[in-house]
Amino acid sequence: MDTSEIREALQEQTVTIPFGPRLPAIGQGTWHIGDQPATRDQEINALRSGLDLGMKIIDTAEMYGEGKSEKLVGEAIKGRRDEVYLVSKVYPHNAGKGDIERACDRSLERLGTDYLDLYLLHWRGRVPLAETVAGMEKLREAGKIKRWGVSNFDTEDMEELIQVPNGRNCAVNQVLYHLGSRGIEYDLLPWHLDQEIPIMAYSPLAQGGSLRRELTTNKTVTEIAAKHEVTPLQIALAWTLRSGRVISIPKAGQEQHVRANAEAAAIQLSKDDLQQLDEAFPPPTRKMPLDII
Repeated sequence: MDTSEIREALQEQTVTIPFGPRLPAIGQGTWHIGDQPATRDQEINALRSGLDLGMKIIDTAEMYGEGKSEKLVGEAIKGRRDEVYLVSKVYPHNAGKGDIERACDRSLERLGTDYLDLYLLHWRGRVPLAETVAGMEKLREAGKIKRWGVSNFDTEDMEELIQVPNGRNCAVNQVLYHLGSRGIEYDLLPWHLDQEIPIMAYSPLAQGGSLRRELTTNKTVTEIAAKHEVTPLQIALAWTLRSGRVISIPKAGQEQHVRANAEAAAIQLSKDDLQQLDEAFPPPTRKMPLDII
């Protein structure tokens, strides 16, 4: 596929953020990006390549390399801020009254910007949700963030969240989701679909190890990939997008991997494809603990 075809596919495969814009359903994750000085230039070029292709979401966090990822992202987007939908995340212990504004300011400084498009609570900690939401709303009113959301929240957490003042302003929940980890489909994903709050899937290609090998070597996946003339990982990524309400943010530190991820937006899985994948990787039949890495 040439660049214009990829951009067109990403423009067609979109998810709308509540109170926000329509976004391409595939973005760029940055976990472990920025950790190694030797790969810094390669990773910056990969992020810029993704922007060239129309993958405008870049997701990072103050936790990633204790700020190293944010600094690298800041360098990658220098002069291109208006092309980026920028997401970062706050540690739970920094999410309390007063602390959250200081944490946000540090992230903004590292990223070289004066606002975030989306700011997420990285996971639930001891700070009361009402206090964190109040802090998020204060940041939004100050113009330091445009929207806020959460990460690693299960159904009960989300139900509690929307009961606190302004809790319904939550724009997204970022959770682990891929073909080999389908637990959220039992209750969390249906809840989100009903509430019209998108899911953002991190590690949609699995995080290395045996699960990732299974995605690339499974007979069903490889046969479907061969039929579509794509790779097994591209099939796995396209699968996460099938509901039209999930944004996937695979990490890719090399330009060729970024391009492969972007090309997945053009893959149209048939009902037969999806049925075969269900048989190979069955959906949950009971409530499962939320997978977190």
